[in-house]
Amino acid sequence: MKRDKSIELLNRAIADELSAVHQYMFLHFHCDDQGYDLLSTLFKRTAIAEMLHIERLADRVLFLKGTIEMKASEEVKQITDVKAMLEFARQSEEDAVVTYNNFAIECGNNADSVSKKLFEELVLEEEGHYAEFDDEMENMLKFGEQYLVLQSMERSKKKATAMAAAAAAASNPA
Repeated sequence: MKRDKSIELLNRAIADELSAVHQYMFLHFHCDDQGYDLLSTLFKRTAIAEMLHIERLADRVLFLKGTIEMKASEEVKQITDVKAMLEFARQSEEDAVVTYNNFAIECGNNADSVSKKLFEELVLEEEGHYAEFDDEMENMLKFGEQYLVLQSMERSKKKATAMAAAAAAASNPA
């Protein structure tokens, strides 16, 4: 069973998801470096979710007897400003929703209801990512730099607690 148009769309989605994984990991690294644990974790968790999307898309390509093309669609954008990160992530997820809705329609028009359903499921998941980034953007706009300061302070508290626990354990070798 080979459906060339579906395979093409699935591979385009794989390329976009690979770009998303690379971009979100880049953003994760920079947020982690700046001490923004909540945002760092959000970007990492989203990258992992996008990896799982790639797996599902690739499985479908193989089922259709196609070849998986593992090429990212875009280079990583060097974004280090947190507000710009969130704006980019939110826009990327919104774009994915539109793209995957269109891909679902096209697969349906080509009598491939399974690929159509896969794209519809991905739309739902990308909308969830959008909502998370939108919530964080609202927090940034509402609280400004204080939002980021609180994340850095929380990390410092966790480190101090861990160091105190390690020092206590070292002084009581019971």
